[in-house]
Parts: sequence; structure tokens; C-alpha cells
Amino acid sequence: MAGTITEKILKDHIIEGEAKAGSEVALRIDNTLTQDATGTMAYLQFEAIGIDRVKTEFSVSFVDHNTLQTDFKNADDHIFLESIAKRYGLYFSKPGNGICHQLFLERFAKPGNTLIGSDSHTPTAGGMGSFAMGAGGLDVACAMAGAPFRIKYPKIVGIELTGKLNPWVSAKDVILEVLRRVDVKGNVGKVFEYFGPGVKTLSVPDRATITNMGTETGCTTSIFPSDDVTLAFLQAQDRGEDFKRIEPESDAVYDEVIKINLSEIEPMVALPHSPGSVKRVREVGPIKVEQVAIGSCTNSSLRDLKVVSKILKGKTISEKLHTFISPGSRQVVEHLVEEGDYVDLVRSGVRIMENACGACIGMGCAPASNSVSVRTFNRNFEGRSGTRDAKVYLVSPETAAATALKGVLTDPRDIGEYEDIKLPDSFIINDNMIIKPLSEEEAQQVEVIRGPNIKPLPSFEPLPDALEGNVLIKVEDNITTDHIMPAGARILPFRSNIPEISKFVFEAVDPDFYKKARENNGGFIIGGENYGQGSSREHAALAPKYLGVKAVIVKSFARIHLANLINFGIVPLTFKNPEDYDKLDEGDKLVVEIGDLSEDCVLKNLTKGTKIELEHTLSEMDAQILKAGGKLPWIKKQF
Repeated sequence: MAGTITEKILKDHIIEGEAKAGSEVALRIDNTLTQDATGTMAYLQFEAIGIDRVKTEFSVSFVDHNTLQTDFKNADDHIFLESIAKRYGLYFSKPGNGICHQLFLERFAKPGNTLIGSDSHTPTAGGMGSFAMGAGGLDVACAMAGAPFRIKYPKIVGIELTGKLNPWVSAKDVILEVLRRVDVKGNVGKVFEYFGPGVKTLSVPDRATITNMGTETGCTTSIFPSDDVTLAFLQAQDRGEDFKRIEPESDAVYDEVIKINLSEIEPMVALPHSPGSVKRVREVGPIKVEQVAIGSCTNSSLRDLKVVSKILKGKTISEKLHTFISPGSRQVVEHLVEEGDYVDLVRSGVRIMENACGACIGMGCAPASNSVSVRTFNRNFEGRSGTRDAKVYLVSPETAAATALKGVLTDPRDIGEYEDIKLPDSFIINDNMIIKPLSEEEAQQVEVIRGPNIKPLPSFEPLPDALEGNVLIKVEDNITTDHIMPAGARILPFRSNIPEISKFVFEAVDPDFYKKARENNGGFIIGGENYGQGSSREHAALAPKYLGVKAVIVKSFARIHLANLINFGIVPLTFKNPEDYDKLDEGDKLVVEIGDLSEDCVLKNLTKGTKIELEHTLSEMDAQILKAGGKLPWIKKQF
């Protein structure tokens, strides 16, 4: 009998494959979500598959990333997304309604359901007991068309929580403690499942903060039980009928167990430029801060912002810095207004931004040059804030608010008495910014509206048996998808225009990459450990493919990016001997005989006259997808 939460949910959803760690399984997907930065491409791909209506229980399209409208591009894409939702039977959350993960938790997430989303922080719904995973947009498009989603059956890491958080310590400190222990790599193929008596002390928003930022560990997903706490939250959201109890058995067996006593956790901080570089706030000391940012999908819930308002009530933020808040949803804002917290925030001097992702993806509020920004966000990669030399620290809402008052990084335990926060027994429900799916008959009459920036999908040819070309770039460990395909207000508007967005590939690492790729007719990328960590953005694979990248050869890959490379016909290979990484240089001319990708292969370095053994983890289906030129031509044949 399946004992863990993960085993129970996967048992109900596996339609092919063996429930054995490392074995590929195909999962039935109940729900999907997209956001506008990745959704436009996902829906272009869905259209190309040729299915007339989404086949999931329900799917939701959100607009939350690219709400800064400096010209027609973003506005046109939002109209496209709304018309697509009406035509193909999706829910559509309009711009300004809120951040996809916060909204999905409030209004859509169901315990026991499987969910994939074209955003790496989709595991937020794991705080509700959903088995939720980030994926590339093409995988989401295929799931909407009724195809299963394939993963390696995970190792299940049990994180046993005991004790209770002390005043001034919150869920963000818990996940920072987890990251301090496990770091941002080495967790591919694992699920982090939380259990133990400490779980009962955490609210659903608390749990969602932990599962959201669990993404930074590189695991497949994170998940909490669905219990009485879950039921109370769903009832408060007027969704009690969605409750399903899912708890681990008393004799559940985990592949590994990590023990955390909540009573022993202190306020924590992740140092620049990695979410895994974690210390206690008091260890780091009172460093000068120029900006404080509160919000993002990690910490924009009502609980988080009420904590901040209570700390700032009757006070003024330090003249040494400025502070802004991005609420997670209109529901959160309505409660802040109704209960007086909004006024307290405004009077303290805080800037209140739109209910959107905003600064987290470099969409406004970039820090000053060489400054320190303290943020409640989930990522602090170099340059992600919009300012290359800014130093971003990740903290809890309590630490952020204390820092805003003092002007220096401050342990919140040093600012006075803690005031407990109570969530309402009944939330304000107003879904008038969510457009429900039309009937099939009505949907047939809808015209999909396309602005001039939406370009047709590029098509790619089947792969030859041998790949030839030069090394275009050689990069180090922990290269993120922000390095490969930056976000921000300057670049994101081109997300539905692959020829244009491809000009920005690796811009922050090598400004000449686009020129080199064009002059060399494509080639190879060489990288270190954990290549492609971070965002699920498939443009980090699709745009390099458009530039002719044939293979990426690294020491190890992050899970979602590996899948995206396969989806777009770029061969992902790893060094059999990691030290061989040192034997390759930019400009080397290579030949790799891949054949049918049924076995490992050998790289021939024609420049140096050497050979290097390579390997891969491709399944037979992965190989077929690659040889076909990518998943889109492959899936069209299946349907």
C-alpha cells in the first residue's frame, strides 16, 4: 500500500510506467496553468497541434508577468491570450487580478490533483496537497491536448517538521533553512514531502511559501498533506467541496529523511547571488540597504502583508531607503483595505505596486547601481533585478519590514513585541476578473486576435546522425535561464517573436553570442554543473535552437531545462568524465556522432585532435522526439 502523499497521488495518475525511482512514468494531468510571459508561445504551440478544445479537467491562463505596457506589444498579447482562452475553453485571469500562483492557490488548486504550469514556481499549489510541477510551455500545450506528462519517478525525501515557529520567524525562514542544508543542485529527481507534527502549525499560505521556493532546490516538486488546516482554508475560500484528505500513513517510508525542529529556526537570509547561500540574519550583520521589496509569488499573501502592515503601523520607513510592495491578488488588497492595513502601509511611506510579478522578473523597480536590495522574492540571480551590479538578499516579510524601518539588514526580533496574525474565517470572494470558459458552441464562433508582434512558430528539421560545428560559448556552473534568455521590460515583449528575442540569447554573458551563432551557422554550448537552473522559460531552449545550437554538453542539467532542450531538438549531453570539461574551449570545431541516440556517444575535437566520451539520460521516446526535430512535429504525428 502506498504510504506517502506522493505515492498516493502518483498511483492514481500513472497511466504508463513503473513506480520505481528513476523509471520514466507517464502521468495524467488534471489541470494546467500558464502566465503571459510563457503562455503566448504555449498557446501558439497548442494551436499547431490541432486540438479543438482543452482536454484537461480545467486549465487557466493568467496575465501577471508582462503588465508593463510601454507600447502595443504586451497589450496585443493580452488580447491574444483572452481570445485564445475563449476559443479553446480555458479560464482567463485578466491583467491586474493578481499573481498566478497566489490566485491559483486561492481559487483553483485542488488536493490530490496533478498540475503542470509554464512557470517554475507552479509547485506553490503543493501547499494545498496538489502534485504540481513546473514545465516548458510545449509540455503544457501537449497536456492541454490530452497527452500525458512524463517524468522520472521520484525519490521521495521526507522533511519531518517538529516544534513550532517562534515569534518573528516564518515560513520563508523554513525554506531558507532547507536551502541552507541542501543547496540549489543535487536534488533533481526528488520530491520534498513535508510531514510530522510541526505541519499542523503552518497555515496553507505558510505551506505554499515553502513549496514555492522549494523550486530553488532543483527538486521535481514539494508537497504538504491535505488536512484539517487545508479544509479550513478551502472553506474560507468558499471551496469546501474541493477538499480531499491526503495524509501519509503512519508507516510511510521515505528514501531519505531531513529533520527540522521549527522551534530552533531563526530569521534567515540568502546572500547574493544564490538562493542556496544562506546564513542567519545576525551572522550577516547590519549592512546598509538602499531598497526593500516585499511581495512576489513567494510572499504576497494576506498573512505576509498583514505582518508587514502591523510592523510599519504608526511608523515611517527609513530615509536611507525606499520600500515597495507587490500584493499577490485583489483578494489580498480588498482585505488590506477593509481591515485598515492598506492605510497603515501607505502612511508609512511604502510604494504599493500593481498585483503582478513586477520587480521579481526585472519588470520595473530595478535597484540603483552597486546597491543592496533586500527582497522577499525567491531568486537573487545576478542581474535578475534589472541591475547587473546590484546585490540582492532574500528574506522573510518580517525581516524585510524590520529592515525598512532601520535602514540596515535587521533581525526582526530586535524591533519589539510580535503581534499574532489571524486569517479571516471567510475570505472576500470576487471572481469578476476571471472569465469562465465558453460552451463548445460559443467557442467555435470566437476569432483569435493576433497583433503584428506575434510571429509564426519556426519549424525545425529532423536531426542528422552527426552533429558538426564550433563551440560558441563555454560557461561555468549554475548557469540560469536568466543568463541564457534574460527577462525584463526590454526583452519580454518579444516572447511571441522568436526571431527578435533570439538576439538577446546569452546577452549578459557574451554580448557577441548572437553574432557568433549567426556567423558559425550554429554550433555547441559547453557548460558546468546545474546548467539551466531557475525559470521554466522555454525560450532559453527555443531561441538557441533558432540560432542553430545543435547540442549542449555539460556536467549536469536542471530538470525543466533538460526537458525543454529535448522538446526543441537540442541534444542534451553530459561528460562521462566531468574533468573533460577542461579540455574544450570556445572556437573548437567538434563532431558528435549521435546516430539514433540509443547509446552513449563520442565527441571528436577536430581542432585539438582529441576524443571525449559523452553520455545521456534520454529515454527511447526522448530520442524519437529529438530525431524528429522536437516535440511539436512528434506530437502532431501522434494526434
